[in-house]
Amino acid sequence: MDNPYQRLVVVSNRLPIVVSQEDGDWQIKPGSGGLVTALAPVLHEQRGLWIGWPGCSDEAPLDELFSRFSREQQYQLHGVTLTTEEVEKYYLGFSNETLWPLFHDLLGHCHFNQENWLCYGTVNRRFAEAIAEVSTKDDFIWIHDYQLALVGSHLRDLGIRQSLAFFLHIPFPSPDLLRRLPWKTELLRGLLDYDLIGFQTLRDRRNFLNSVLTMVPETEVLSRHRYYTLLRYRDRTLKVGHFPISIDFAQFDAAARSPEVTDAAWYLHEHLGGRQLVLGIDRLDYTKGIPERFLAFERALEKYPEMRKNLSLIQVVVPSRTDVAEYQQLKEELDGLAGRINGRFAEPGWMPLHYLYRSLDPVQLFAYYRTSEIALVTPLRDGMNLVAKEYCACSVERKGVLILSEFAGAADQLGKGALLVNPYDIEGTADAIFQAYSMPEEERLRRMTLLRAKVRRNNVHRWVGWFLAETHPHGEPHG
Repeated sequence: MDNPYQRLVVVSNRLPIVVSQEDGDWQIKPGSGGLVTALAPVLHEQRGLWIGWPGCSDEAPLDELFSRFSREQQYQLHGVTLTTEEVEKYYLGFSNETLWPLFHDLLGHCHFNQENWLCYGTVNRRFAEAIAEVSTKDDFIWIHDYQLALVGSHLRDLGIRQSLAFFLHIPFPSPDLLRRLPWKTELLRGLLDYDLIGFQTLRDRRNFLNSVLTMVPETEVLSRHRYYTLLRYRDRTLKVGHFPISIDFAQFDAAARSPEVTDAAWYLHEHLGGRQLVLGIDRLDYTKGIPERFLAFERALEKYPEMRKNLSLIQVVVPSRTDVAEYQQLKEELDGLAGRINGRFAEPGWMPLHYLYRSLDPVQLFAYYRTSEIALVTPLRDGMNLVAKEYCACSVERKGVLILSEFAGAADQLGKGALLVNPYDIEGTADAIFQAYSMPEEERLRRMTLLRAKVRRNNVHRWVGWFLAETHPHGEPHG
């Protein structure tokens, strides 16, 4: 990390850990996910600090567990305590029932509640106080995602004057959508208190800039560059850039080639009759477009009867927010659609849709990625969508075809090798499924070679280095 700071301080809603109790003994283990994979080496190198909510009950001996984690991982943790009411109003309420659907262009799912907004501000203030308590003026403070958008503003109120950075992992909405948020001006002004703001795509960056220039008129554009824009706000200069996040390509590629995954992939394909496999893997969420995907698959079977008995869709849905009525209704809708499709088209020895409502262990996940001829990644809106990149990294034979929503951030990077679709266009997506099914091997190899090269080059380590290199507002762009 080539900058004047001595230590990296990462701040996110959740700490990168899993705390559990086994036979009366408390255990702490590193969490999984792209952000942890990307940032842990930097934190380890600098003896850095990660601040967040532990996500466990008060009875866990956190001081002891954090000390054990620090000795093993060579970086520190600091917990921010949340009450049950705060989890309900700040996290489940404002973050996930207001900002999440609004930022994903799904206004009909939004709930606007003043108490939730006030609680959001209170919790963001508490995160800021925790940062101020344990950080020093030589630290570089990097805050992540929509749950903590106002932390920078509260840090300024607390007298913190050093450089602050923020990265939004989800999309940023158009000004027309953002106008619906009653607290839009407060949110935008809060974001303008950072020195570096990162978005996933150029579209997100433009949406933010257009919103700010429309709703915070005292903001001025100083200069525009390919990867960033310099703004002037309240006698401060800040940088707004786009930095598409990625995965550890080498890790996924190596895992997909391992003997365990090779055997599991072979067994999976043989067990399903050796026919072509279409894969969908998603968390249960209305932004992922799973009902539309099922309808497109059903239409493809209607329109192209030659695919029947020669192709199956495997849809893995990872349970999420199962106590929320809206998600329960989505689960019921998927259950009904899956039953209808199989009822219409199944024949002896062939089931068109294998619908799995559960998590996968790593070997299973890599095996599904490696063995599936087609990946169907069709969110209605997504900040990036790393499933698309993981599929490419695991397609080691280079025979897979990626069908990708044009509304996923990943489409900006992967559009030349993927088949892009509009997930609302059931007919067009059905046609893309048939195009992928009937694609010659030579074209499959060409497309997947291109996709794998793109993901390999723009890996998650490059993303971290690129972002950290931009920490000075007047620095030159990288990448």
